[in-house]
Amino acid sequence: MAKKILIVDDDQSIRDYLTTLFEDNGYQARSAGSGAEALKLLEQDAPDLITLDIEMPEMTGPWFSRTVAKGGTYDRIPVIVITGHAGLQYVIPKAVASLTKPFDQAELLRIVRETIGQ
Repeated sequence: MAKKILIVDDDQSIRDYLTTLFEDNGYQARSAGSGAEALKLLEQDAPDLITLDIEMPEMTGPWFSRTVAKGGTYDRIPVIVITGHAGLQYVIPKAVASLTKPFDQAELLRIVRETIGQ
């Protein structure tokens, strides 16, 4: 069964791009345009990995991360931060990697494979 990735980003074009990238490489991808939407998706079907934007309306990436950590159920899901703001990529201490937009797709796929496999 394909590994599942949850994409959390308020930019629809980034969500579409990442969905295509992951699905073309054998992963199952779901996306959320906000942290609140992502929390609902987590409850429906926990992913193997999360890509997380930092600055989003309603619920920022750090707020989402803290909310997930408090619940305990999903706090072991690896997170890759993908942000457009240099310097903010390190605000999620548990992140397995942090990339700044624009990012190298080969590097992202390498990190994903090293983290959750194929």
